[in-house]
Amino acid sequence: RVWIENDDAFATVDIANASYALMLRLLAYSYTVRRPVPQKALCLDLAMGLMRAATILAERAARLPAGPSNPHSHAGVSFTALRDAGALPLGRAAHLFFTERLAQFAAAGAELACGGDARALAAAGQFGALARRAAQGLSLGPAPVTPVSAPAAAAPPVPSDAGEGVEVIRGERLDLIYEGSRCIHSRFCVTLAPRVFLANVKGPWIHPDAIPVERLVAVSEQCPSGAIRYRRRDGQPDERAPEVNLATVREAGPYAFHGALEIDGRPAGFRATLCRCGASRHKPFCDGSHREAGFAATGEPPSTRTEALEKRDGPLALDPQPDGPLKVSGNLEILAGSGRVIARVASAYLCRCGASATKPFCDGSHRRIGFKST
Repeated sequence: RVWIENDDAFATVDIANASYALMLRLLAYSYTVRRPVPQKALCLDLAMGLMRAATILAERAARLPAGPSNPHSHAGVSFTALRDAGALPLGRAAHLFFTERLAQFAAAGAELACGGDARALAAAGQFGALARRAAQGLSLGPAPVTPVSAPAAAAPPVPSDAGEGVEVIRGERLDLIYEGSRCIHSRFCVTLAPRVFLANVKGPWIHPDAIPVERLVAVSEQCPSGAIRYRRRDGQPDERAPEVNLATVREAGPYAFHGALEIDGRPAGFRATLCRCGASRHKPFCDGSHREAGFAATGEPPSTRTEALEKRDGPLALDPQPDGPLKVSGNLEILAGSGRVIARVASAYLCRCGASATKPFCDGSHRRIGFKST
């Protein structure tokens, strides 16, 4: 017998085997549903999706070493099913089981993909898509997991009028909100609307009525950090979430996110720039410390082979891990500075210590360098 001792291979085979077992169970369940109801077709689709994910993982396992005891052998999927593969009784309990299990696969796939391997990323994307489909199509009442691709409602661009470091400047047709602690001095405001945003002056420097309101709205939405936001006073709609969630990797700089953002469990508007150099004193936000630290990282990392997302919008949760990477949950297209697609993911771990060799993805270097997030 050849035992798998390589940790990466072990994790890959473990998820592949679990996918195979759940695929059998989904097939068995679908054939016990006699009527052509949507849940029957969905269970078949989920089973086919797990087959595709298991195929990707099998290809990855076959390229990984089995371990030091068998230096000339590669790993491989063993199709070990540790759970009963028989059909579950029809009803809500089965739906909850399938939904919870696929959510576990999505989380495990995201962890496996944090090293940036193309096949691991593809499998993670597949698991994320399946988990969302199950959460949306099999839930009968309160969902056991949060469907990360649920349509995004228009979130308020500003949590409140007051707050430390937050200025609210009232205009005739809109209020401008400026949060200095999030500003990275991209200068879109002072170059695109110099009559509104007066650079290097004493006293009031923001004058929201100096240009037509629609033009000011467009300029405000160019601010990548979300330091400038607005609230309409004329009955027109406020800023809404984009139709495609994006994260742009800036050359030698931060990640620029655009989506319905939730950072560390709190609503954060639609735009934010988060540190990826590890030096910011205002983590997880960028404060410009990458310039002082001499951070050198390309904004044009290589593209990975990833499938198109079934949905491209929805809530985007950004959860900084203690002394570790940035966990991303939700539909996201990661772009190079030139706009080229690097990856499409439903979950991922992005480097924020600055040391990963697989930027923008985490490769575990934060442990090696003793990265501290506080």
